[in-house]
Amino acid sequence: MIAETVCSAASAAGLGIAVVTAYRKRYLSAARIAAYSLVPVGLVMTGVVGWLADTAFSPTAWAGFGVLGAAWALFASTRAVERRRGSTRAERKAAARGERRDAVAPTASAPSLGPANRSAAKPAGAPRGTGSGEDFSDIEAILKKHGI
Repeated sequence: MIAETVCSAASAAGLGIAVVTAYRKRYLSAARIAAYSLVPVGLVMTGVVGWLADTAFSPTAWAGFGVLGAAWALFASTRAVERRRGSTRAERKAAARGERRDAVAPTASAPSLGPANRSAAKPAGAPRGTGSGEDFSDIEAILKKHGI
């Protein structure tokens, strides 16, 4: 009963402000203010205000919100722990059975550039540390490997 009265008074005040705004020839703002001021009356007429008032003053409803909050907190904390461990349920079951995945695929190829002898790759007369005589054979090998 009180909520309906407050909403009606707010709507009446808003419509009064809209009339004053329209008197000042600001019609677009007046229409917008009128639209906002009709919302509380519409909520009262649809019964939303009564439902909210019944829910706000109901201890059972607040206990239900508390239970929902606790369930959400438990769910979020278990997900955080699971992500921190970095494992999924399937991985834990496989670990319990003794199965193990290798970090590297078994068919991975060996690197195309083996251990290189740097002294043999550079020409004897090339100066070290200068930009003009540097050896780019290892870079060329990588580019050829990728077809560039």
